[in-house]
Amino acid sequence: MKRTGMLTLLALCAGSALADKVVNIGYSGPLSGGAAMYGKDTLSGLQMAVDTINKAGGVRVGGEKVTFKVVTLDDRYLPNETATNVKRLTGQGVQYIFVPHSGGIQAVQPLAVRDPEFLLVAYSSEPKILAANNPMTFMLPPRYDNYAQPFVQTQMKAFGKKLGLVGTSTAYGKQWSDLIEAEWKKQGGTVGRDNAVDYNTTVDFSSAVTKALSEKPDVLFIGGPSQPTALVIKAAREQGFKGGFIVMDQAKFEQMETVIPKNYLDGSVGVLPTRDFPGTQAFVAQYQRAFKKIPTSEAGLNYMGMNVLARAMELAGTTSDPRKVRAQLNAAAKALPQSRTIYKVYGVTAQGHVDAEFLIASAKGGKYTRLRVTKVYK
Repeated sequence: MKRTGMLTLLALCAGSALADKVVNIGYSGPLSGGAAMYGKDTLSGLQMAVDTINKAGGVRVGGEKVTFKVVTLDDRYLPNETATNVKRLTGQGVQYIFVPHSGGIQAVQPLAVRDPEFLLVAYSSEPKILAANNPMTFMLPPRYDNYAQPFVQTQMKAFGKKLGLVGTSTAYGKQWSDLIEAEWKKQGGTVGRDNAVDYNTTVDFSSAVTKALSEKPDVLFIGGPSQPTALVIKAAREQGFKGGFIVMDQAKFEQMETVIPKNYLDGSVGVLPTRDFPGTQAFVAQYQRAFKKIPTSEAGLNYMGMNVLARAMELAGTTSDPRKVRAQLNAAAKALPQSRTIYKVYGVTAQGHVDAEFLIASAKGGKYTRLRVTKVYK
C-alpha cells in the first residue's frame, strides 16, 4: 500500500475512534399558534442544556463519549398531534422525548411503555400525570395542587371572600379552576359563574372580564400562557377592577410585566420570577446571552431536566435502555451541581417526580415577595 493510502486509512480509523455518539432528544410542543411563545420557552431551556453539555465535551457513558441533538416537532398544543409526533420520533429511534403540556403528556403516557419504549420528560404540574404511575415518566414541575391553599388564603385575607373565574378553557385550565373553586369554598368564600375563555385563540378578553366583574368579585382566578393572561389583567384593570388575582402557574410575572404596566400586577399571587430564585444568577446571565430574553421556569426546569437526564445516562452506563436511565434519575438529581439547575433539588421520587423547592410569591409595589409555604405533595 502506498504511503498516502496508509495515511488516509489511519486518519479514517482515528476519526472513527474519536467520533462522538450522538443521542437524539425528542421534543413535541406548541411552536405555532396561541401557545407558541410558551412552547418556545420550554424548548429554549432544553436546547441551552444540550448546547452547554456538548460544549463541555459531552458525557461519558460506558466508556463512550456522548453528545446530544434536539429533534423538534410542532404539535400546536393539540394532544392528538402530540401522539402523532411521538410515534414519528420513536419510529426514528428516539428514546427520550420532552412534552410540555398536560393533554399531550397524558395522551402519550400509554405509548411510553409500549414497544419501542421511551422516557417521557413531562413539563406540566398536572397531578394526574403522577397518578398514572407510569414507569417511563419523568415529571419536572411541582404539582399544581400545592398552590391552592396558600394562594386562596393569601388573597381572601387581603381582598375578600368573593371569587370570579376567568381561566383558560383548556382541560388543564378547567382542572386548575375546579381546584381553586373547591379550596375557595373550603376556606369560607363564595364563587361566581365560570367565564372561562380559550386563551390560545382569543384576542379581546373584554367581554369575558365584563361578565366576571358584573358579579362584583374581590379576587379573579385567571391564567394560561403569559401573554394572553397579561391581557386579561389589562382588561380587568381598565374596567376599574381594584381586587386581587390568583394566577395559574403557566403564566409568569416576568413575562407579563413586559406586556402591561407592572403596577397592574399588584395584588397578584403566582410563581416567583426565576430571576429571583436563590442561586440562579449564572443561569439567568447565560440564558440572556443565548436568547436575548428573560428566562422563566419553563426554560429553567427543562434546562435542569436535560442535565439530570444526561447525568442519569452516565450513571446507568447506557443511552439505549431508558428504563435503566430512569432508575438513575434520583441519584443523578442529587449529584447535580447548582450550576446545572435553577433551584435546590432534593432528588426524584419513585413516581419519577422532581422533589425540589416550592417558590411562589405575591406582587406589590413592583416587587415580588416570596410566600413561605411548605409543599403538601411531592
